[in-house]
Amino acid sequence: MRQSPRHRQKLPWPILAIALLAVAFILSPFIGLLWRTPWSKFTDIVMKQEIRDALWLSLKTSLMTAILCVIFGVPLAWLLARVNFPGRRFIRALMTLSMVLPPVVGGIALLYTFGRRGLFGQYLDSWFGIRLPFTTTAVVMAQCFVALPFLVLSVEAGLRQLDTRFEDVARTLGGSRWYVFRRVTLPSIKPSLIAGLVLAWARALGEFGATITFAGNLPGTTQTMPLATYAALDSNPESALILSLVMVAVAFSILIALRDRWLGRADQGLAL
Repeated sequence: MRQSPRHRQKLPWPILAIALLAVAFILSPFIGLLWRTPWSKFTDIVMKQEIRDALWLSLKTSLMTAILCVIFGVPLAWLLARVNFPGRRFIRALMTLSMVLPPVVGGIALLYTFGRRGLFGQYLDSWFGIRLPFTTTAVVMAQCFVALPFLVLSVEAGLRQLDTRFEDVARTLGGSRWYVFRRVTLPSIKPSLIAGLVLAWARALGEFGATITFAGNLPGTTQTMPLATYAALDSNPESALILSLVMVAVAFSILIALRDRWLGRADQGLAL
């Protein structure tokens, strides 16, 4: 049987070599991390109370952040994809801006907005006695600030690529807007939604700059795994190595587990 031109194409060795260099560049730091990890002390360090507290806080706050991103991000993504309203380009640019800004800038902005003397924080403090900085709530707020755009832009891309004829048919059959959204739209964009959710969770799990600026580094309250790793780098480098490895293992395991089931099925141009 005659092969197609695509099958007869020779292996592009120059492109392959450049691609392998890129993979090696990304992979080599992880190999170095595995090489320097003091495996004999792994269990003792991981079982320390402060390390377990930091890991639990990271998992708890990142999951809360992912849920909040879905609650607030999906409606925003739907508006950006389906409704032509004044300021739509500005809001989309704002989402992109949050992705490319240094996280510490976001932390400073949050501090001077919701801090005790901030734009809104001063009224929260004087009227309701609510002080957000240096609390676990501040950790979630910092994570949401940097993670929300990942879900919004992912879901928006899925909605833009979705064939709306199925939604139109459901409406002509008597389905309400909420029913059509819940039973037709959401199942149709599930790969994009799951991809955005995982990206938002992973970004929240690894958040550092905005968290330490707005929430501080208080053990048991705001010290997440990235902050604990940074704190251990000066006093106990071996602990920093092990904490880094734990974070890599947790994030990589989740991404690999979901890649083929959800992320690999997203046909809206989304990829990790």
